[in-house]
Amino acid sequence: MIEVRWHGRGGQGAVTSVELLAVSAIAAGKYAQGFPSFGPERRGAPVAAFTRIDDKKINVRSGIYEPDVVLVLDSSLIGLVNVLDGLKPGGKVIVNTPKTPDEIRKDLNFNGTVATVDGTGIARKEMGVPIANTTMIGALLKVTGILSLDDVKESVEHRFGRIAQKNLNAMKRAYDEIKISN
Repeated sequence: MIEVRWHGRGGQGAVTSVELLAVSAIAAGKYAQGFPSFGPERRGAPVAAFTRIDDKKINVRSGIYEPDVVLVLDSSLIGLVNVLDGLKPGGKVIVNTPKTPDEIRKDLNFNGTVATVDGTGIARKEMGVPIANTTMIGALLKVTGILSLDDVKESVEHRFGRIAQKNLNAMKRAYDEIKISN
């Protein structure tokens, strides 16, 4: 089983991303859960959302306290929220930032795998908006290999209709452009 904790801000689409990922995993024949955890429910407030994906039935129904992967949609949360809290040994961190993995590693004082991609920049170029949630799905897929881009395509098309292709293009660019450092 792979467990992912997403950190973002209200309105950035973390919840949409975990739902898309879970639906895509189920359509690909896997078992999945995707769910949010809210603090103050307002736009811009820090939020966390969670995804579990496995090849066998998932019986656990709790929050994710020891994720395999942490994905940070908004790098301004680093230092404000302990994004590394509970990360399993050997865990991976993916950050939406133009910074290099080594710069983020230093910011986090973290020695494990760090991956970075300018998801917001890609979203602006491909979709015309600075909303990087679906873009970062591409980054997650590259780092984890849990699903393929094709596995997510139908869910994105269903969710976004006529603007789906822009989202898929952004996901593909993040998949191709992410920088990973072990």
